[in-house]
Amino acid sequence: MNAKGVPIAVINPDAPVESLEAKQPEVDNGVEIAGKEGYFSRDYMQREWDRLWTRSWLIAGVESDIPEVGDFFLFNIRDESIIVTRTEEGIKAFYNVCSHRGARLVWDDRGNRKVFVCPFHSWSFHNDGRLRRITDEEYFKPEVVAHRPGLKPVHCDTLAGIVFINMDDAPEQPLKEAIGLPDGYLEAYRIADMRVARHVRSEWGANWKVGVEAFYESYHLHAVHPETRGVMGDLNVQYDLYPNGASRMIVPLGQPSPRMHDQATVNEGLKMMLEDAGLDSSGFTGTAADVRRAIQQGKRQRAERLGLDYSRFVDGQLSDSWATGIFPNVQIGCHPEAVFLMRFLPHETDPERFYYDTMTLIFPVEDGSYRPPAWMGLPEGTDTTGRVRPATEHYSIEEDPNLGLVLSQDSALLPVVQQGMRSRGFEGQLWSEQEQRLRHFHVELERRLAR
Repeated sequence: MNAKGVPIAVINPDAPVESLEAKQPEVDNGVEIAGKEGYFSRDYMQREWDRLWTRSWLIAGVESDIPEVGDFFLFNIRDESIIVTRTEEGIKAFYNVCSHRGARLVWDDRGNRKVFVCPFHSWSFHNDGRLRRITDEEYFKPEVVAHRPGLKPVHCDTLAGIVFINMDDAPEQPLKEAIGLPDGYLEAYRIADMRVARHVRSEWGANWKVGVEAFYESYHLHAVHPETRGVMGDLNVQYDLYPNGASRMIVPLGQPSPRMHDQATVNEGLKMMLEDAGLDSSGFTGTAADVRRAIQQGKRQRAERLGLDYSRFVDGQLSDSWATGIFPNVQIGCHPEAVFLMRFLPHETDPERFYYDTMTLIFPVEDGSYRPPAWMGLPEGTDTTGRVRPATEHYSIEEDPNLGLVLSQDSALLPVVQQGMRSRGFEGQLWSEQEQRLRHFHVELERRLAR
């Protein structure tokens, strides 16, 4: 119970303390009302760039996008473009800029090049950053190029199949310490063995923090996404706070919201989830209270039939959404069959816009019964075999990125929130304990900005 006698949701009260499912100790982040300057001010936006974005470990992409030597992808954030490439010595990252006159070397989202050639004067560089050739080098005074100006490196590290970069000259912490999550948390999903089934980068009409905040709580589900009430226990969510701004919420799926009067009928949404788990919903004889457990059992049986090892997962991971936040700008929806990786990236110049960059990663199995949950919103006909890496889809703020009903509802609402926050009648956000992840995020944000 909390101070007002409201039960604190715990998904599995019997989970051992060392279990990744166990409820974490409460964190007291105070009760202050956060100011609103950071959602509109260009000065604040610049401070975030100088003290946050250029000094934090950021998710640049996934290892499965660069399996072969010479493979590369670009990570673009504001005015910076970074090449992430697999070299003979492993994965490395470099600023996407020629050391001669500053021209960008690469424009494609991804590809394979063991040599990067500048389009301006054809200087060339090995993909490990070493200078390969200076065009007409005899015309340079030796002192100008004696240091053999290669590509400038960016700190790069990997964890659980995810590639991180850090633009700080001397990162405050190594990645494994900075990420804040327990050992094995992300590794259990074997993201390195997953493949990108869809990658979308769309522009939204709000500050990037408004995006993070909307996805860090389930308090809004009943109002913004009423169709979820039949299948998501939005008041039964377990919230956990970790070091360095990391957090998660375990959202139980396969059960109706406690807000619904009917807690017995197996509604159409629950039937869909049973089918997603490889079960025949027409033959299901239980009530709504039995669906979540049936999903867990169905997925274990299917995994055994397909020769997949699910022993590393607790039952709750088979049914629930472990929505996991990595500071400063990531939420990962973790599921055994698929992972939904979301990044909230700042706009180049406008503090009231951001880029919502999403990758849906699937665990490829030829059997057609093993697929991402339907609610993940993959368009009809999406290739889920993992054989071909699809091109990144880019959408302007005026275009519909076809992200599905729930995300379309969010993209329509966030500009309304952004506009309302400008009002003289709004003095700052008042967070409930259902929004404790937001307070945790802002406490870490202000700590970083005060450095």
